[in-house]
Amino acid sequence: MSPVVAFFALFGATLVLLIAVLVTGRAARRRAHLALVALTVSALGATIWQAYRLGETVDLESAGWITPVHMLLARSATLSFAPTALLGLLTLRDGRRRRWHGRLAWLSFALSVLAAVTGVWMLVLAEPR
Repeated sequence: MSPVVAFFALFGATLVLLIAVLVTGRAARRRAHLALVALTVSALGATIWQAYRLGETVDLESAGWITPVHMLLARSATLSFAPTALLGLLTLRDGRRRRWHGRLAWLSFALSVLAAVTGVWMLVLAEPR
C-alpha cells in the first residue's frame, strides 16, 4: 500500500472515530465513549506515524506558508487532547466538570478539523521528492 493511501485511510478512520467520540460523549454513553477514546488515540498515533512516512515522499517546504501553519495546528490539536482527557477522567468522579470537558472536546475537535484541512492543502501544494 502506498504511503498516500495508507495515510488517508488512517486519517479517515481517525476522523470517523473522533466524531464517534463526540457523539457518545454527548449522549453520556461512558463505556462506548471511553472505548472509542482509546481507539481514537491509537488511530491518531498511527496517523501521525504515517504522516511522517508520507513526508519523506514529498517536499513539504515547497508547499510554502501553509506548512508551518499546518504544523502549528496539528501540534496544537494533538496537545489539546491531554487536558481534555484529564478533565474527562476527573469528570468520571465529579459530573460537574462535564460541561468544561465538553467545551475542551469541541475545541480539540475544531483544532483537529483545521489541522486536517491545512494538512490536505499542504499535501496538494507540496512537490514530490
